[in-house]
Amino acid sequence: MTQTAKKQRSYGLRLAAFAAILFWMLMISAAAAAERLTVERPTLNVRSGPGTQYSVLWQAEANYPVEVLEKKDGWVRFRDFEGYEGWVSGRLLGRTPSVVVKNPRANVRSGPGTGHSIVFTVEKGVPFRVLGRQGDWIQIRHADGDEGWIHGNLVW
Repeated sequence: MTQTAKKQRSYGLRLAAFAAILFWMLMISAAAAAERLTVERPTLNVRSGPGTQYSVLWQAEANYPVEVLEKKDGWVRFRDFEGYEGWVSGRLLGRTPSVVVKNPRANVRSGPGTGHSIVFTVEKGVPFRVLGRQGDWIQIRHADGDEGWIHGNLVW
């Protein structure tokens, strides 16, 4: 094999290796950037399969965030903050930023910091629409209109 042929073969192998590494990096980042959607109705039925003929597992309330796992015929299979999965009609979900409380109890404050007064306390599973962010703090609004600030570590 000539010196030129050896260089071309070496270049081809390096290019193939680079392409394989790039492919896997893209696949990993696509998985890490899972699509999140939000319940856009006061309540909706979470079903065991993609259609109204499937049984209702539970109901999700307004602003409930979900992580998309699959889309099929207008239906979305999702996972929630506790790892539960279900199906909902995709037309009932939107892209409004939202969070759900993941701790047993959390304080919602009048401003972004522990120096601000507690406006109310919430329990695990309560969803909120995100209004803004300041550092590690998130400004939130519940579907009933209550507003305040919560620390980012307390929500999903």
